[in-house]
Amino acid sequence: MSASGWVDLSRPLAAGMPVYPGDPEFSAHPLPGSDGEFCRVTALSLGTHTGTHVDAPAHVDPDGPALDELPLDLFAGPALVLDVRGVRVVGPEPLGPWPSGARIALLRTGWDARAGTAAEFDHPHLSLGAARYLRSAGVRTVGIDAASVDGPGTLAVHRVLLGDRSDPGVVVENLRGLGDLPERVEFAAFGWALAGGDGSPVRAVARAPA
Repeated sequence: MSASGWVDLSRPLAAGMPVYPGDPEFSAHPLPGSDGEFCRVTALSLGTHTGTHVDAPAHVDPDGPALDELPLDLFAGPALVLDVRGVRVVGPEPLGPWPSGARIALLRTGWDARAGTAAEFDHPHLSLGAARYLRSAGVRTVGIDAASVDGPGTLAVHRVLLGDRSDPGVVVENLRGLGDLPERVEFAAFGWALAGGDGSPVRAVARAPA
């Protein structure tokens, strides 16, 4: 933890890191230097959903708003950390009565401990009922310490949580370290200002409220 109390919830981007099956591999290549003063420039190759990342509605809806069109308050604010470890399919019941005005939910599954193992992509996920419950309770930002909020072969939960142009949401996936957080935190995970972006890596952070 830093002196300011911020905890880094992001996976480092590095060569050989796991990516979602079918997504581009990550690579970073320093470019040859020119004559004169030292100046390092690195060429990156990666998918928009590499590592700890945010999904915009445009990820699943061709008419949904892209990353650069979303209001900034979707990416930061007070958050509730929900302990759902040991629950394979998270329904509405483990989420409990939802406090009025709480717009960010962080789901602690503990699956970040399996990063880089064969079990990483056989992860817990939200049910469609839980996604609808969170939306109806006013939640517009959902984070999870697993590869996806959806189970294999579907994006139905994404479509509910991400909403549409009139009422958008965001999803932050591949968080880590949620087990070190109290129940209520300040959270931030700003995506890149990528024009037309369906998502991007983020530097996700949290700290206990002042």
